[in-house]
Amino acid sequence: MRLISLLFLSLLFTCANAQQSYMIDWNEVGEESIGHLVELIQIDSSNPPGNETEVVAYLEAVLAAEGIGAKTYALDEKRANLVARISGNGSKRSILIMGHTDVVGVQADKWTEAPFSGVRKDGYIYGRGSLDDKDNVAAGLMVMVLLKRYGVELDRDIIFLAEAGEEGTPQVGINYMVEHHWDAIDAEYCLAEGGAGIINDGRVNIVSIQTTEKMPRRVTLVAKGTPGHGSVPRVDNAVSILAQAVAKAAAWQTEVRLNKTTRTYFQRMATISEPEDEFRFNNVENAAETEAIQQYFLETFPYHYSIMRTSVVPTVMDAGFRKNVIPSEASAILDIRMLPDEDVDGFYGLLAAVIDDPRVTIVPEDVYRPAAPPSEIDNEMFQTLERVAKNMYPDVTVLPMMSTGATDMAQVRAKGVQAYGVGPARTMAEITSGRGAHGDDERIAEDAFVEFVQFMWNVVIEIATPDR
Repeated sequence: MRLISLLFLSLLFTCANAQQSYMIDWNEVGEESIGHLVELIQIDSSNPPGNETEVVAYLEAVLAAEGIGAKTYALDEKRANLVARISGNGSKRSILIMGHTDVVGVQADKWTEAPFSGVRKDGYIYGRGSLDDKDNVAAGLMVMVLLKRYGVELDRDIIFLAEAGEEGTPQVGINYMVEHHWDAIDAEYCLAEGGAGIINDGRVNIVSIQTTEKMPRRVTLVAKGTPGHGSVPRVDNAVSILAQAVAKAAAWQTEVRLNKTTRTYFQRMATISEPEDEFRFNNVENAAETEAIQQYFLETFPYHYSIMRTSVVPTVMDAGFRKNVIPSEASAILDIRMLPDEDVDGFYGLLAAVIDDPRVTIVPEDVYRPAAPPSEIDNEMFQTLERVAKNMYPDVTVLPMMSTGATDMAQVRAKGVQAYGVGPARTMAEITSGRGAHGDDERIAEDAFVEFVQFMWNVVIEIATPDR
């Protein structure tokens, strides 16, 4: 018995030194986490107008109750950002945990549950922001609370940023923080939205970590012609000119080009795929096979088609005002998502050559997210993310991924921060259900959300505590 006791004490001492001895009751902490997410959802922070300061007030109160100080930064008093920090010993650089507090608007009549109710039903939490991005806000909040509550010894500062304006108005959020208060959030690594787990047959078998994203570089095509009566055909009909230009742009097969993230993604996908898909993933850069593979991706899984190229997608057309009038002008928007290393002006030149019509003017949208190189997949943070995922989920495959959408990690990556997108796990049925981010009846599984909080906690403990 004495030997057993000594072994137990030795093990406990070792675990304490390794900062792994926190006896967290995840059932209790899970309920606490869900409670915060529900209350955050119940704050309507639809953008526009935002009203993110109401969310900040809630977060401030929770943090203050735990003895954690916070500071607010606001370009607009109704749209504040919050920064909280738990200090380490300074031997390593900080980690930034970031989540945005605004959400997109809703068509409430399309929902079966009230979009700002945060109702819990059949194991799910319903509400706008449950997946984008109040889950990340609540998870970041809980990490800070637990670090303080358990008096965790840190060799890095942990910074929590609850930022405004991600849904289209970054000037009040991340741009304001980067341009005017960078010292408050400067870090070596950042964790934010953009990744996910995938559940197959009741278990998480894929965890994707967003390491880069495409650049939104939209343009408006403006076609000009001679107006007239609809009963008289014209060769310079602006509507016809625009239609031809849009058709050419949409049919354009842009250059296939991989980066370290997408190349590793396809390599790892090949290891977990059936033979036909394995062949495709292993041959995405094979000139003899690429045309057939690209067409297959386009028809069956367009995400794979998109991450290999700068994509051009027509989304809006505006022409005419009466059925019997030929208008003098017609316009269309092309949603262009460029690869991180794309030459922007050079690509617009190629687009003009593809359209090949001097009657069509290409008008670029103002740039609101900067270009930034992909984050590394062989550094301490990515390795920690991978190790934690494999510890939590046996036989999981971790995939670095490039997002086809855009996040505010672009701004912090442009400042040299290595940033990684993470998120909760979902089944394929959920992913394709329409109940996801920006969808009607947006919802998150309660158990998946609690596991996400646990994942974030484990990552911070692994990478930010001494004697791991």
